[in-house]
Amino acid sequence: MSTNGTNSGRPSTADCNHPLKVVIVGAGIGGLSAAVALRGQGHQVELYEQSASASEVGAAVHLAPNANGVLRRWGLLPETFGANDSRAFVERRQTGEIVSEVDLTIPNKMWQYPWQLVHRAALHNRLKETATKEAGRGIAARIKTGSKVVEVDTDSGTVILENGASVTADVVIGADGVYSRMRKFVYGKTPRLFGSGKAAFRFLLSRTLIRGDPVTAPLVEKDNVITIWYGADRRVVMYPCNHNETLNFVCIHPDNESHATQSDAWSKQGSVEQVLKVFRDFDPVLKRLISKVDESELKVWQLLDMEKLPSWTKGRLALLGDAAHPFTPHQGQGAAQAIEDAAALGTVLPRGTQPSDIPERLKLYEKIRYERAHMIQEYSRQAGRDWVNGKPQIDMSSYTSYNFGHDEIDNSENIFRRWQWSKNPNYRYKMPLPFGQTAPAPLPDNSRYTFLTACVDFKASRTYLETLFPTDSFKFTSPATVCTASIRATTLTNISRLGGGGYSRCGLYFHGVEYTRKDESSIAGTYLAALFKDLADTGTDELGVSKIHCQLDVTRQPESYRLIASWRGVQFLHVNIGDLEGSGTKAGGGAIRNNENSSDILTHRYIPAVGQPGKADADYACVIRRAKPSEVVDSMQESVNSTIAFEAGDWGTLPTLHHVASSLAKMPIYEIVSARVTEGSGTEETLACQRIE
Repeated sequence: MSTNGTNSGRPSTADCNHPLKVVIVGAGIGGLSAAVALRGQGHQVELYEQSASASEVGAAVHLAPNANGVLRRWGLLPETFGANDSRAFVERRQTGEIVSEVDLTIPNKMWQYPWQLVHRAALHNRLKETATKEAGRGIAARIKTGSKVVEVDTDSGTVILENGASVTADVVIGADGVYSRMRKFVYGKTPRLFGSGKAAFRFLLSRTLIRGDPVTAPLVEKDNVITIWYGADRRVVMYPCNHNETLNFVCIHPDNESHATQSDAWSKQGSVEQVLKVFRDFDPVLKRLISKVDESELKVWQLLDMEKLPSWTKGRLALLGDAAHPFTPHQGQGAAQAIEDAAALGTVLPRGTQPSDIPERLKLYEKIRYERAHMIQEYSRQAGRDWVNGKPQIDMSSYTSYNFGHDEIDNSENIFRRWQWSKNPNYRYKMPLPFGQTAPAPLPDNSRYTFLTACVDFKASRTYLETLFPTDSFKFTSPATVCTASIRATTLTNISRLGGGGYSRCGLYFHGVEYTRKDESSIAGTYLAALFKDLADTGTDELGVSKIHCQLDVTRQPESYRLIASWRGVQFLHVNIGDLEGSGTKAGGGAIRNNENSSDILTHRYIPAVGQPGKADADYACVIRRAKPSEVVDSMQESVNSTIAFEAGDWGTLPTLHHVASSLAKMPIYEIVSARVTEGSGTEETLACQRIE
C-alpha cells in the first residue's frame, strides 16, 4: 500500500511575508484548538484566559470521527492521552431492562477516523501542550492567565483588559464559551441565554471501584461501551475514558428539580442525595452505583441554549465554539464543533495572509461553518427530546451520517481554494475543473486495436475525493468516509487513424458516484476525475472528458507491470504491479471480456470562453453510456503486490501539471484492494456522450 503526502503547493492570492498576530480570548478546548491550527500556519498566537490556571475539569467528551480526524491531521493521537474506542451502544429502560444493544465495530468501519471517548482534561492538556511547546511547527503560542478582556475594537483589532492594558492584533478570536463577553462586540448587544428545560449532574467513577462491588460490576464488564438509561423526561449516560479505567456520567433531568430558584447558579455543587432523589425510580443497580460518588466532585449544570446569531464576525473579530453556537450536551458535539471551527479558521488564514484581507477571510470562515454548526446544534436539541411511550421521537441515523461523514479540513480547503480562484479576475481555468483547470478533449477512436490494460483498485478518503468533484451536484452515494477508487491505464496499438500506431492513457476513477439534477432526480455511475494521455490529439473531442497531456512510460514484464507518468523528465505518478499470476487465455482465440468498468462514466465538460477569462462557453455535466464491449481477452493476470504513489513537485518543475499533481499527492490511499493486467484486442464500445441536463 502507498500513502500520499499532504503538500498543497497551490499559488495563493496571499503574499504577505509576515505572520499574523492573533489574540484568542479564552483558553478552553476551542481557544486552544484555534491556537494549534493558527500556530501551524506560522502565526504568532496569544491566548488571554480570565481564570488563574487555564485548566479544564468536568466530564469526558466524544471524539467522533469528524473531530478525531482534525486532531489526527494536526498530529494529535487521542489514544496516546487516554482515549478509548467506542465499540458498543446499549439502551436501557429506567428500570435497567435492555432495549437494544448495538455492536459498533462494523458500522465504525465506514469512517476513516475512529470514534473515541476521552477525558476533557486530558484533551485540554494535550492541546495546550501542542499549542505552547517550543518544539513543533510554527511559533509557540503564549497563554496569559488572570487576563480578563473587557473591550474589543473590531476595526483595529485592539483588546482592552480589565487592568487597563491593551493589545492590538491582526485577528481576534472570541472563544470564551457559553457566557461569552465577545458576542456583544459582534452582535451589538449581549444575546439572551435561556434554559433548555434540562440540567445535568456530572461526575466520574473509578472502574476499579465499580468492579469491586459484585452488584455493580456487571455494568462495566465490557470495555468501550456507551450505556444510556432512559426515563420519560430524564436519562443517565455512562461511558468510559482514560483507557476504560474511568466511567463518565451525565445525568440529565428537568432543571426545576435542581435549579428551583433564580438564585441558583448555572454551575453549582450537587449532592448524592439530590441525584438519588431525582432518579429515585431508576434501576436499583444504577442507584447503588451513584451512591459511590465522591460528593466533592459532583457538579450540576443547567443546560443553556441561545437563539442563532445573525453573524459570528465583525471586522477583525470572529466567534468560535460555544461563543458562536452553544451546545446542549445530548450528542457530545460541543467540543467537536469548536475543533471544526478552529480547523476552518486555520484554513482561511494561511501564512501569507494580508492583514487588510482579515475581515473578508473571517466572513468566509463564517460562511464555511455557519450552516453545519447550527445544523449539528439543532440535531443535539432533537436528540435531547423526551421519549414518548417508551420510544425516541427522532431517528438519529441521518444525524450520524451528516456528522461523522465530514472532514472539516478537506471541506474548508475545497471552499477556500475555489474562493481564491474567484478572486483573481484573470485566472484561466485549465483541466480538469476540480483542480482549477479544464479543456476539451478528443472523441474516442472506435477502430480496431490491441490493448494492454492495468487496473488498481484502492480504498481512499471520501471526504477528500469529494473536493475533486467539479460541482456540488456530484456526490458519493454512500455516507461512508472510506470509498473505492481506481487507477486504470491502457496502452492502445494498431489504430488506423494513427497509421497503425497508438498511445497510452491513464484515468483516475471514483466509484459509487451519483449526479443530482435540478429536478432532484439522479444518475449513478463512475466519475472520471482525471485522464492523462501521451498523445496531443487536438483534432477531436473525447466525449467531454478533460484530458491532461504528459509522458506515460509503460514497462511490461511476464510477472510485472510498471507505469511512470512524467513531464519533461519530472515524475509525478508511479504505478507498480508485481507478482502477477494467472491467465485468462482460452483455446480457440480468447474470451469476450467481462468489462471491469461496466458502469456509465460521469464527467464534467468545461470550455473557457475565448477572450473572457473566468467565463465559460460550456459548463455542464455529461454521461458516457456504456455498451456491451467487443474486446477479446488473450490473457489476464492478477496481483496482491502493488503500489500507487503521487509526487507533488512544484510550479518550477511541473509548471503545466502541478495544479493536478499537488492535489493528487494529498489523496489518502488506505489500502490496495486488487490489481490486474489484461491484454487482448478489439474495441471498447461506448454510446454517445450525453448532457445530463
